[in-house]
Amino acid sequence: MGGLVTFAVILILFIALLTASIKLIPQGEAAVIERLGRYTRTASGGLTFLVPYIDRIRARVDTRERVVSFPPQAVITQDNLTVAIDTVVTFQINEPAKAIYGVDNYLVGVEQISTATLRDVVGGMTLEETLTSRETINRRLRGELDAATAKWGLRISRVELKAIDPPPSIQQSMDCLLYTSDA
Repeated sequence: MGGLVTFAVILILFIALLTASIKLIPQGEAAVIERLGRYTRTASGGLTFLVPYIDRIRARVDTRERVVSFPPQAVITQDNLTVAIDTVVTFQINEPAKAIYGVDNYLVGVEQISTATLRDVVGGMTLEETLTSRETINRRLRGELDAATAKWGLRISRVELKAIDPPPSIQQSMDCLLYTSDA
């Protein structure tokens, strides 16, 4: 009887160790793995084996392309008019370890860099240039964002300006011109 209990205990310990050492990482995700608190490797979709109680998954990162919409930003043009601009940024995490260790929060970082870059780009343009140069602004934003976020393991694939809203007084003037030209 004592041998059966010992065998059951050993079997339970073996199953517990096996369960702790095998992890399933879904496709489209990557796991950043640390050994005794130090980065060792990144595992992507599939089964991965860990040394029980020594290795741990620090973070799971979604490696699919993400589309993030940021709230309207007030930007001052070269002719001192304030416009509100909505942006949408599409990016993908290519290097999960850099995304985890390179920056505290990559979403906040992308938002802050896009806001600062947008203000820099639009600040050198007049209102008319801003309203007619969406493609130029998108291209410059994407290039500068991609360069700035590369050290975080991100690749910016697309930046779009959803809306450029001029000040209400300018919008009313534009609407009046539109209505008078129709008459």
